[in-house]
Amino acid sequence: MAIRLPIQFAERMKKMLGDEYELFVKSYDSAPHAGIRVNTLKIDPASFAEISPFPLKPIPWCETGYYIPAGSKPGLTPYYHAGLYYVQEPSAMAPVELLKAQPGDHVLDLCAAPGGKSTQIAADLKGRGILVTNDISTDRTKALAKNIEMYGVRNAVVLNESPERIADAFPHYFDKILIDAPCSGEGMFRKDEDMIRQWDHHSIERCVLMQRDILDTAARLLAPGGRLVYSTCTFAPEENEAMIGEFLLKNSSFRVVPIQHVSGISGGHPEWIEQAAAVHEFEGLQVEPVLQEEHPDLYAQLQGTGRLWPHLVEGEGHFVAVLQHDGTPLNEPADQPLYVHNTAEKEASHGRNALKKKQKHNVKHGGAKQRNRSDQMPVDAETVFREFVTEQLNVQLPGQTVLYGEKVYQTPVEPERLAGLRVIRAGWFMGSVKNGRFMPSQALASALNAEEAIRSVQLTVERGEAIKYLKGETLEIGEDRLVRSGTASSKGYTLVTVNGYSVGWAKWQEGRLKNEYPAGWRWTSV
Repeated sequence: MAIRLPIQFAERMKKMLGDEYELFVKSYDSAPHAGIRVNTLKIDPASFAEISPFPLKPIPWCETGYYIPAGSKPGLTPYYHAGLYYVQEPSAMAPVELLKAQPGDHVLDLCAAPGGKSTQIAADLKGRGILVTNDISTDRTKALAKNIEMYGVRNAVVLNESPERIADAFPHYFDKILIDAPCSGEGMFRKDEDMIRQWDHHSIERCVLMQRDILDTAARLLAPGGRLVYSTCTFAPEENEAMIGEFLLKNSSFRVVPIQHVSGISGGHPEWIEQAAAVHEFEGLQVEPVLQEEHPDLYAQLQGTGRLWPHLVEGEGHFVAVLQHDGTPLNEPADQPLYVHNTAEKEASHGRNALKKKQKHNVKHGGAKQRNRSDQMPVDAETVFREFVTEQLNVQLPGQTVLYGEKVYQTPVEPERLAGLRVIRAGWFMGSVKNGRFMPSQALASALNAEEAIRSVQLTVERGEAIKYLKGETLEIGEDRLVRSGTASSKGYTLVTVNGYSVGWAKWQEGRLKNEYPAGWRWTSV
């Protein structure tokens, strides 16, 4: 075996797995499996199969997930930049499938970066409902926001907050909550050997304390009758069955929804909790054993949680538990569902500025401290934005318009709820108003269909022009290739598509397509 597993980890796994241990260890001789998930906000799986750059093999537990051959380099195709698929470890697709988000739901992805599961939830919502996606790490929210934008999500708010602060702002608000909890990462040893080196630092004891707090806070966020899915990428029972058992002992209004008839997902092992409790007895970490004779119902519930094993499925190690609230009325008042919500984005002051509650013509203006700024928001910013929408788009914008500094959003959450929170994206980022002009954002382009822009141009993969555009090059494009609505002129912002799927903006003028693709998004391969 090329991978050297930590001795303490190997000894514990041998006790847990018994006769299965040899098969488990042998799985580390195999390469990790590569997967992609089709983004149904932009394309259906059947249509993607017709244009896929690589062979596809279905992943049993995810209808939109596919294995791809090793060495496929899925990040180096124009369709990746068009947001047609997300590159994702196959086992990591299971938790969202079990969350079962439906259009219209209020959904929270509490530990979301880099955003794979959030984009999966967004696809299930189909543009309806509210997705609040959060990560406590400021650096990781950069990738989270970019992925939300690249995959064309129109109804998401991106936060950089602690669970406790979100619970204060959203008490019992969400129909569905996903906790992809920070964990010791044992299930990723084969995929990322650096996780082995970090294992001692990401100790089980440290992770258990974080997980316990996150689960307790999530109970304050879930609406009566809601569903909570808890997942990890570790094998440690302290972080899995023991964590769920402890939560259920404290929260009698929740029950485990047994994971049944899902190909490749094995049952939970509550009997391992007692072993873990004995190990930690003298380490200062309390692990509550769940004995079958003392808690027969709870023991049976924990058997209904799920595990994905690298020696039993084509994927890495994961644990998942589905918890359903019984709908019992809460002691504290729950939020009433709202039809329209609004918020604002983090600016130089990290978003901890109360939003000004002035409103004009259904447009809200958020206030933020400005640093080193000579230009201020023009008085006619609303007019400038609305003129762009009227003249350049054929789309019914969702939610309400919020002006925050120079930035314009269509947002699904009311600003009062998020006042004082660190908000990275207030909703669908439309663009910025500067010097009396509106400049559309990459996020706007990524979420539009070709017919929603009055002016578009289709680039092809076969000619190589799509890659040239993605590299930031200016292209020679004849006027006859522009697709225009009605009497729209040829000059102006043009939505660029790759074989019909949006990738960004350009400006056409006199046979030249001036590239507006952001430098940070560009194709960097030779």
